[in-house]
This record gives sequence, structure tokens and C-alpha cells, in this order.
Amino acid sequence: MTQSTNPLAIEFCGMPFDSPLVLLSGCVGFGEEYTRIQGFSNRDVGAICLKGTTLAPRLGNPAHRVYETPMGMLNAIGLQNPGVDHVINTILPGLDFSETRFIANVSGSTIEEYYEVTRRFDDSAIDAIEINISCPNVKEGGVAFGNDPDMSARVVEICRKATNKPLITKLSPNQTDIAGNARRCIAAGTDAFAVINTLMGMAVDIETRRPIIGNNQGGLSGPAIKPIALLKVHQVHQVCREHGIPIIGQGGVTSATDALEFLIAGASAVGVGTALFYDPLICKKLNEGIQEYLVRHQLPHVGALTGSLQLNGQPSACP
Repeated sequence: MTQSTNPLAIEFCGMPFDSPLVLLSGCVGFGEEYTRIQGFSNRDVGAICLKGTTLAPRLGNPAHRVYETPMGMLNAIGLQNPGVDHVINTILPGLDFSETRFIANVSGSTIEEYYEVTRRFDDSAIDAIEINISCPNVKEGGVAFGNDPDMSARVVEICRKATNKPLITKLSPNQTDIAGNARRCIAAGTDAFAVINTLMGMAVDIETRRPIIGNNQGGLSGPAIKPIALLKVHQVHQVCREHGIPIIGQGGVTSATDALEFLIAGASAVGVGTALFYDPLICKKLNEGIQEYLVRHQLPHVGALTGSLQLNGQPSACP
């Protein structure tokens, strides 16, 4: 394949991205939420992950569902969404697929629900499907699918049977061996990974002596989790590189430097989420910063950075 003249362009699971940036699920609604902001454009990113979608509509968790922390935020939205049929029949027709790639995010409480939601998205205009395996398995006492390698592999395997579209598995950091889990998911048929999902956390109201989050606990995102996310991307990349499996690295990206770190650690694309809440136009700045770095280091395209990390004790590859 001829290399694009756009130094930020990549190919991800056969899909052309004009930028390595991906807007993360839950942060941009169903792809239209930020388009009303002056200066924002979906064309500034390679892809957009739509809000987590289940088979039936869900109202989500009780309030409070979001709590700001010193270096990020806790959220426990509870997968509020209108259900897969509404997304396919009402929301997708209103998206401009000429602007960017759109990735569905599939969630479920049972293996069967994952299969059915994936099957329905397979017969839609969506470009790819991301599996959120951090959901609790109601048939197994609420254990998250993503924290058990056997259950993770079962979800990937059943979703693989339901679609020929690119399948991206979103890995949780709340597990013992993320690299081992990735290995199992590759064998089960995943095409790519999103690394990482949020870490579980809590905030306490000292006056009432109760958790601030209505669900008692929530997912921590933002700059606080970046060092953990970088390590997990590096660990998963060690498994992925021999199979040619790409990674969307994510967790606390607020600057071009952050994005570059993820690429160097092993990501092919970089997810942007929490930062959008306080700077909706951040993606333009990230693209400019990445491009400036490529020029400064005389690199022809952003793909040259992926997995270029040299561990201490190894010869340096920097010019």
C-alpha cells in the first residue's frame, strides 16, 4: 500500500484514519454531541467510538454519576442508552460517514446479549465494533467479563461469529495479567485492542459518611491513570506485535506529549476522552503537536513511532 502524503494518516484494521486520534466511547455521545461547538470537527480525528450500546434501552445508575477528582474524574453512568435498534435505525442515518470512521461500542450482561447486539451492528453502516468486556456477567455473580480470561475469550469468540467487521476488544486494567488476557482474546479472534478501560475507584462524603457516587464506585479516568495505561499498552504490545494486532492506547491524554508516549509504547492510535470535557478543541492541538514532533525528528509518518520504545539497557534509536 502506498504511504499517504498525510504524515498523520494510519491504517487501522484495514480502515484509513486521517489522524491517529480516536474519540472514546462515553465521551462524545453518539458522534453528534460536540459538532454543535464552533471550531469542532469530526474530521480532526481518525475515528469516533459511539456510546456503549445494549440490546434494550437502559436508564443507567442513580445520581451522582460523575465526580471530579484532582487529576481526573470518577463516572458511573451505568450504560444509559436507547438500545441497539434505536441507534441503528435513528442515530446512524444522521451521522456523516464521509467525515470519519464510526465505531460501535457493544456492552452486555450475558454472552447472548453481546452476540445479539454485535449481530445487529454487523448489518449496519458502522465501520467497526468495539467490545466493552468490563461489564458484569449477571449469570456469574456479577464478575466482570474482562477480569476473567476465560470469559473474555468467550465474549470475543461469540462476537467474532456475529460479525465480519473489525473487532476491537477493550481491555480492563482491573485484572491480574492483561498480557495473558490479550493472548486469549487474539486466539478467540479479536482484530485489535483498546487499552485501557477505567480503573475502579471511590469518593467519600465525610459529612454523610457515604460514597458520593450513587453506585458506590465508579471508573477513574483522566491524567491520574496515564502511567498505568502506558505500562499496560507496553505489556499488551509485547503480545500483539508478533500477530500484527494494533492497539488504541488511551488513559489520561491531555497533550501531544501524552499522545506521543502512547504511540512510542506500542499504540497505533491514541484515544482522547476526559480531556474533551474541558477542552473540546484539543484534538487540533494534539494533531499539530504530533506533526511538529515528526518534523523535528525527521520521521516520515506517525506509524514510524509505534512500538519504538527502547527500554533502559538497550541501544538508543533516537537520532
